[in-house]
Amino acid sequence: MGKIMMYKQYVAVITLTFFMLFFSGCSKTYYSAMEKVGKHKRDIMVDRVEDARDSQAEAQEQFKSALEQFDSVVKLEETNLKKAYDRLNSEYEDSEDAAQEVSARIEKVESVAEDLFDEWEQELTEYQSNELRRSSKAKLRSTQRRYKEMLATMHRAEASMEPVLKIFKDNVLFLKHNLNAQAIGSLQSEFANLKGEIEVLIREMNAAIKSSNTFIADINK
Repeated sequence: MGKIMMYKQYVAVITLTFFMLFFSGCSKTYYSAMEKVGKHKRDIMVDRVEDARDSQAEAQEQFKSALEQFDSVVKLEETNLKKAYDRLNSEYEDSEDAAQEVSARIEKVESVAEDLFDEWEQELTEYQSNELRRSSKAKLRSTQRRYKEMLATMHRAEASMEPVLKIFKDNVLFLKHNLNAQAIGSLQSEFANLKGEIEVLIREMNAAIKSSNTFIADINK
């Protein structure tokens, strides 16, 4: 039994090592190809920050749309609750997709930032001039500090989507299984909570977008 466990652990380590080497190799190949067309890690990082910023703006608009749809459903006077459920569920799914896109874009920013800062740190050792090394190191530390500030705002914006999605999902599920006036009454009581959470989300998204724009402007100086 012990040998089987050791074998499984061995296989797991080998598999993990393979994937780490594989993805590391893919990254190096990608960066190498981009450098050949004049795009370095700093340029890629700027592009990815812009993509993350844009995904946050799109998510913000999607959540506003979802709130409007939620509002229209709680004011519903027609009897076709199935249609109301379909509309609300569609908005929930679109909001969930938007949230996943934001998270994916932030992960891409973190990936290239880590590679950029590692490369920058390593290249500090290659300077012959102490003065140029100190200047480059100061620039690196300043960029890292601004990056951490920007990333923190991104993660706050990302986190602000979760409570909205939870409230939304609960009410969509409840409406799915209770297509009656009582269900609409339940949604009405939840509307204020959802509106409040979306207002928080919009504030955090705006802060993240502003921080991203500031970081892009600073790094391009």
